[in-house]
Amino acid sequence: MTEEFSKPGFKRHKFKELKVYASTEWLADNKKKYRQVFDRLETTYIYAELSFYNKYFDIEDWEIDVELKCFSLKKGRKEICDLPLRKKVSKYDNVVYIREGWGNKTEGSFWKNGTYYWEAWIEGEKVGTKYFYIEDAGQDFLRGENPYLAVHSLRLYEGPYDDVPELDRVYYKSFSGEETRYIYIEVVLQNLHISKAWQCELFAKFYNDARELKGQVVRLHRVEKKDEFIKITTGWGSNVKGSWRKDRYTAELVFMDRLIAVIPFEIDEDFVEGISPVWLPDRGQQIIPSIQPDDRQSFDDAMAQFDNLIGLTDIKQQVRNHADYIKFLQLRKERGFDEKENVNVHSVFIGNPGTGKTTVAGMMGLLYRKMGLLSKGHVHEVDRVDLVGEYIGQTAPKVKEAIEKARGGVLFIDEAYALARSSDDTKDFGREVIEILVREMSNGVGDLAIIVAGYPKEMKQFLDSNPGLKSRFQFNFEFADYLPQELSQIARFVCKQKGVKLGEEAEKKVDEVIIDAYRKRDRTFGNARFVNDLIEKAKINLGLRIMRNEDPRLLSRENLEMLELADIAGIDLKNRRPLPNIPIDEVLLRESIDELNRLIGMDKIKAQIQEMVRLVRFYRETGKDVLNSFFLHTVLIGNPGTGKTTVARILTKIYKSLGMLERGHMVETDRQGLVAGYVGQTAIKTNEKIEEALGGVLFIDEAYALTAKTGGAHGDFGDEAIQTLLKRMEDMRGHFFVFVAGYTDNMETFLKANPGLNSRFDKMLRFDDYLPQELLEIAMFMLDQSGLIPTPEAEEYLKSYLTFIYDCRDKYFGNARTVRNIVNEAIKNQNLRLAALSLDERQSLPNNLLTLDDLETFKLDKSTFAFNRQTIGFKSRG
Repeated sequence: MTEEFSKPGFKRHKFKELKVYASTEWLADNKKKYRQVFDRLETTYIYAELSFYNKYFDIEDWEIDVELKCFSLKKGRKEICDLPLRKKVSKYDNVVYIREGWGNKTEGSFWKNGTYYWEAWIEGEKVGTKYFYIEDAGQDFLRGENPYLAVHSLRLYEGPYDDVPELDRVYYKSFSGEETRYIYIEVVLQNLHISKAWQCELFAKFYNDARELKGQVVRLHRVEKKDEFIKITTGWGSNVKGSWRKDRYTAELVFMDRLIAVIPFEIDEDFVEGISPVWLPDRGQQIIPSIQPDDRQSFDDAMAQFDNLIGLTDIKQQVRNHADYIKFLQLRKERGFDEKENVNVHSVFIGNPGTGKTTVAGMMGLLYRKMGLLSKGHVHEVDRVDLVGEYIGQTAPKVKEAIEKARGGVLFIDEAYALARSSDDTKDFGREVIEILVREMSNGVGDLAIIVAGYPKEMKQFLDSNPGLKSRFQFNFEFADYLPQELSQIARFVCKQKGVKLGEEAEKKVDEVIIDAYRKRDRTFGNARFVNDLIEKAKINLGLRIMRNEDPRLLSRENLEMLELADIAGIDLKNRRPLPNIPIDEVLLRESIDELNRLIGMDKIKAQIQEMVRLVRFYRETGKDVLNSFFLHTVLIGNPGTGKTTVARILTKIYKSLGMLERGHMVETDRQGLVAGYVGQTAIKTNEKIEEALGGVLFIDEAYALTAKTGGAHGDFGDEAIQTLLKRMEDMRGHFFVFVAGYTDNMETFLKANPGLNSRFDKMLRFDDYLPQELLEIAMFMLDQSGLIPTPEAEEYLKSYLTFIYDCRDKYFGNARTVRNIVNEAIKNQNLRLAALSLDERQSLPNNLLTLDDLETFKLDKSTFAFNRQTIGFKSRG
């Protein structure tokens, strides 16, 4: 330890925290009432609390030089005070606290409205900065008279760590102990200090019934000038369910050291919807906040809000027509007309990702509520995973639970087509979900709108999967891809949401990126999601650029929000990781080439591979980028038994030895390993195989089967596997290679079946049928492996027979596989011949000879073939 302390540059301290407070009252655990926002008329001294860890704890006492400085940012950077001091650090203190303040004992006489910050220096090094704000409402705080704000409403809801969209929130007064993650408070405050912008610091504290603090969250929110309402959400909990115990709790809000609202709630067995009454201590009264600013909207206000959505022109008109027709039916009922059918509010949303389907579903829930068709208007979003059980009896309860959570609003089922497998799949529970939904839409208790969404082609298949399904959905809304100019509008809107602005050059670059992505789009194009991701990544680049400054806290507000060209240009939209630079493994390369050369025949293929090896060596020697020059997706064409799989395995080893593959393994699969029984799952299955093959080779045998039409009720999903494969081959170029193999005619059909297939495969290896002499070499090699030697007569006959079957071959000829069958049959005949001899006779004969007698079952006669295929054509005479 002594040696470590004596090292140059060793520091005896480690910075912990810098906090600000105004009250000198002592709290438990040596704490103070830490804050960042103070009222001018109540403030005397503002204190800074510097804390650091003592690395000499329990060793020895020592002294340290500390300096605390305070600055004002009202008109530039102005120093308020500089407080240097020398502090004796006791060896008994693990954490050292230094507290100093500045001001005047008369309230309101020193501090003025504005932004300030404390700086902490230890041993001449700046270790921390903490901002604080002095606000001036122009009048004193009096009991029941808060000059800054008034509590308008508080509501509680449950959700994950990243919160819940406003339209999807379900409000509770009691929560399930087993299912609850975070409990959020939706706080709406009325802004009473509208003459200027100001900082609102809100403390949310959660207590159990024994008044033990379960958690605290602080929200610092800038209130803009003339904001009528302040909306803040804050919550406490865990993403792991079960972190809340059964008990009575309170959520309490504190503003400027004053308790302004208390809302009680319970943790029990089940969720209970409702709004708890709120106690306002400063007024001494209880309120039930049931009116939100958006609840005061009329139907026309809701429609105007809907019209403000970017793009969606046809959808807006369709929704307006739909709403007008519903109002027409309501008018007829009011006038005494007998409308036999209830108003149908169930819809089908068709479109690609990010085209606004979820947003419009929320707006329709709001519109239906304004029209009196739904009691709440919220959206409960689910997909196949949320509805389908894993075993018999689990699906129905899951579906009914989802329906009840959506009751009063919209049940939005995204990618609904995943519920419908092919009609002959009796083991799929998705069909059970569809049957329950049909019953609910037919004779359920109502107060529910069901909206199903997905891709156009797949949604048609989904609606056809059940005879009663299509008739329950009377309204079909087709969401077209956003146009480039609409995506640019969305980009500006997203910037506003994320609190950033686009500089002139950055704006042009964003438009260029959007147009380029729009031109290259396929049905997986993210539309608004793509734009949101683009701006989010640009904001991250902005943050990284700002934090590279020596002191980013001194930068202006404009610097902190302005996106520059470099922030956009530096975005990797495909998130491609760099390719590895691996040197050539000479030992493995030599072994692999030797293995290739030992194969019989294949002279052209060997020459092609040797040529590629020489080319890679040349690129290495001249410093060229090998991995971005070779993308060796390969087609292996040939009849059965010509060595395609064997060469594929050797080629994988060669690519590994050349440093072109990171791992150098080969994952072998076929149609069954890539294609699933229903839409949506094939892409998942294919992607899993690709992930398994990353860094190596994905070998697809009989690849032409992906384009073969199975004739099923819902079409064939091989095309989905091909589309997924093509996209990953493009996005992950150089990270893995794809080898496809199959018969010559079938593979040519396969490559022509999709325009993108042929262009993705850079290399083609054609495997010719083995010649008779090569077939004989293969047979001799197999016999040698089995320890047998043919007699000269047997070898000659074997050669004649192999020549005979070669001359009679068709496209089903098995090449080396046929030779293996012949050799295995000959070995069996040899064993049977020896087995028929007595022990003495057997001992007098060599047991490793293959004789002509062992080949007597192989006749030079076509009539002995197992299958005699008739061919169509002309037969020659003589």
